Amino acid sequence: MPELPEVEALRGFLEERLVGRGAARIHLTAFSALKTFEMPLESLLGLEISAVSRHGKFLDVDAQGTHLCFHLARAGWVKWHDVAPTGIPKPGKGPLSLRVVLDDDAGFDLTEAGTQRKLALHVVADPQDVPAIATLGPDPLSEAFTREVFGQILDAAGKAQIKGVLRDQRTIAGIGNAYSDEILHVARLSPFKPVASLDDEERATLYAALRSTLAGAVERASGLAAKELKDDKRSHLRVHGRAGEACEVCGTTIAQVSFADSSLQYCPGCQTGGKVLADRRLSKLLK
Repeated sequence: MPELPEVEALRGFLEERLVGRGAARIHLTAFSALKTFEMPLESLLGLEISAVSRHGKFLDVDAQGTHLCFHLARAGWVKWHDVAPTGIPKPGKGPLSLRVVLDDDAGFDLTEAGTQRKLALHVVADPQDVPAIATLGPDPLSEAFTREVFGQILDAAGKAQIKGVLRDQRTIAGIGNAYSDEILHVARLSPFKPVASLDDEERATLYAALRSTLAGAVERASGLAAKELKDDKRSHLRVHGRAGEACEVCGTTIAQVSFADSSLQYCPGCQTGGKVLADRRLSKLLK
């Protein structure tokens, strides 16, 4: 799933290519992806694109006050065309969800792999009209996201597990499964540690790990083409997606906890005092 660093890189990539251009044709092929109906997709046609913004994991293409906001979900992506394909794509064929052809024949596709279609498109006059944007927590890389603000978030979380708090978009915007694993590895904290049990030093370490991990990923991804971002992300992850490999910090074998539809990875040596956490799927089967 694209998270804050990749979505921010996509924002810069699209901003460079879209601002000053207008949409000449729009083809929707995954009708379930469109979540709003008051403003049709066609209301974007002929309008000059003035900005591309990011709200958490949402991208926002602003065409003179009409906003195309989209969330790429777990398997969505952006594909750029210097010259967009001609013809009208057929609905339900392949991964294509939306094609936008610009007034100079360039364009971009929104695609989604797999069978679970969760990519979401919204056409609105104000991004805050999108419920998932309106309820987002603070952006963790903004100047306003201070130690004090983070402390207030932790205070409000109580006994919740820190992994879940980092991933909750209503609490902190933009962090998903992969970067929460990476942040907790840098902070040397168990993903299941209750927030209420964090002492002052652990809170400070977690804040620093959060900011440095995300800022480093954004810096690495900046300027990369959309097609390069996925491989770049994978190559720099230290624990997420690396179960069975040796931790580059301490050499311990990276472990995994699996759930019904996801998994997390962590280093027992760095994060849990050598303890291997129980696999949640197996635990349920044994009850």
